[in-house]
Amino acid sequence: MASLVRTVVMVLAMVWFPVMVEPKIRHYKFNVVMKNFTRLCESKAMVTIDGKFPGPTLYAREDDTVNVRVVNNVPYNITIHWHGIRQLRTGWSDGPAYITQCPIQTGESYIYTFNVTGQRGTLLWHAHITWLRATVHGAIVILPKRSVPYPFPKPDHEKIIVLGEWWKSDVDDVMNQWVQTGMPPNVSDAHTINGYPGPVPNCTTSTGYTLHVEAGKTYLLRIINAALNEELFFKIAKHRFTVVEVDACYVKPFETDTIYIAPGQTTNALLTADQEPGKYLMAISPFMDTIVAVDNQTATSTVWYKTTDAYKPTTLTTLPATNATPATNSFIESLRSLNSAKYPALVPLKIDHSLLFVAGVGVNNCSTCVSGSRVMAGINNVTFVMPDTALLQAHYYNISGVFTTDFPGNPVTPYNYTGNNSLTNIQITNGTKVYPLAYNSTVQVVMQGNAIIAPESHPIHLHGFNFFVVGKGMGNFDPVNDPMKFNLVDPVERNTLNIPTAGWTAIRFRADNPGVWFLHCHLEVHTTWGLKMAFLVENGKGPNESIIPPPKDLPTC
Repeated sequence: MASLVRTVVMVLAMVWFPVMVEPKIRHYKFNVVMKNFTRLCESKAMVTIDGKFPGPTLYAREDDTVNVRVVNNVPYNITIHWHGIRQLRTGWSDGPAYITQCPIQTGESYIYTFNVTGQRGTLLWHAHITWLRATVHGAIVILPKRSVPYPFPKPDHEKIIVLGEWWKSDVDDVMNQWVQTGMPPNVSDAHTINGYPGPVPNCTTSTGYTLHVEAGKTYLLRIINAALNEELFFKIAKHRFTVVEVDACYVKPFETDTIYIAPGQTTNALLTADQEPGKYLMAISPFMDTIVAVDNQTATSTVWYKTTDAYKPTTLTTLPATNATPATNSFIESLRSLNSAKYPALVPLKIDHSLLFVAGVGVNNCSTCVSGSRVMAGINNVTFVMPDTALLQAHYYNISGVFTTDFPGNPVTPYNYTGNNSLTNIQITNGTKVYPLAYNSTVQVVMQGNAIIAPESHPIHLHGFNFFVVGKGMGNFDPVNDPMKFNLVDPVERNTLNIPTAGWTAIRFRADNPGVWFLHCHLEVHTTWGLKMAFLVENGKGPNESIIPPPKDLPTC
């Protein structure tokens, strides 16, 4: 009888006082190795993690601690960036080469340690040195805390969809083409879905990925754009998506038949297998609404319903035109934060720093280039020069001569950014400059595109923070009238924004994370050209508002 009473008491205690599950410490090991892969009927050796393309998925739960030991077994320097992880006070583990760390050299290793505090959803990891992220990338899946449900209907299954690009040649050779000639490098030879381009002309053995589904079931697709240089449309024939999250931030659900996703962005969408059993085309194609060249090869795969015969023809679909700006605008403008009691939109209303960053492409003289000039890119006419010592180390140890703190918060010489400009505006200055911020200060950045050489959209990624996208528009930003139209109630929260072609996007964030944080275009070609800068966030008061000391195994330059 006493035993029965104890059992009943224990059960009631579990009901009335749920067991608190402590956050875990999750350990991973990433071996950087060369591996031969064949795509488009041609083989090449390439850098991978554990010989996989895409690389392994990193799983964690909200508030877990993650340790990843990266061992470099290839003849290239390497770093790994955990794209979208806040890295609160742990900038040493953020990963961009020469910004927060020196690279991991051949034969060396480094342990990245970070907490996934207050985050849940889909992110990605990728190499953050040269163009190695073309093949060194993978998914990060952060599950909610145990017993905490999704704020949308629970799916029956979850699937990871990684979108990418493929070059037949070595990607570093593609990058070096720009160094030698001064001209834009070649576009990719194909797009990929989970590593496969699908059927292509002139290669009968090229295959595609297959997503197996069961009629009536709902699938949460964790979609990641790991492509180097191309914004993409994603579509499945005769099916619709319910978008529920972007960049690991929940959004008000909305339906669409086409997902627009830029490099570095992630989108979680519910897919219900509600059509007649069969095979349906799943495809991606590029978005570009200006004169810049893109890879026009459509990557295809198949959504295959259970019990469907192999001989049954695949139902096809039509993707948006390459320059379908209305499709991208419709998707972007549908994104709204939940702004619920549990997931509030804490938009800064009082602003300490109001910045205007003009992003675009220019030209500098180049005596060693075949053309005599080199295409460059910059922010506020400054092209960022990578240092030889990591900025965070220089800041922490007060090493002088590595960077200056005079990055211009506004264009030094304002001009008609999206109008017809004389050639006097195409020259860009060089510098390793950061913009300083006091701890916990509030920041508004208007990212303004320009029309020099060619107007172009830019996906801009900010390390170390999420931000709220409070407004966007075409033409030049109007500091008097445009802020009156800002959404300060439920703007989407994310880590990678979109500057529209010849337009602007405004974001707000709170600088509550001490360290040095990279901001750059996530088109790798533009990052290479110098479209990047860094914020230096000072320590606050006490150890809980200060960056932690560097780990003992931090790589040296």
